[in-house]
Amino acid sequence: MLGSLGWQELLIIVVILALLFGAQRVSGLGGALGKGIRDFREEAKGPDKDKDKAPALERPAGMSDAEWAEYQEFKQQQAKS
Repeated sequence: MLGSLGWQELLIIVVILALLFGAQRVSGLGGALGKGIRDFREEAKGPDKDKDKAPALERPAGMSDAEWAEYQEFKQQQAKS
């Protein structure tokens, strides 16, 4: 439907809407529409892969390599369950 409308027709429609509702309200509606489209596209892409990642662990001072490896493995097991 909108594919057959050119930029001139769309400009006329926007001007008429601005006259009817006021320029501030039309720009607010346009911003809300744009935000809605962005949110929809982000959700359509699928779940965010970064949300599933656990935050990086910091190694406490004085912990040996073996203790650190054991601690990391323990935290990964906790995150999975």
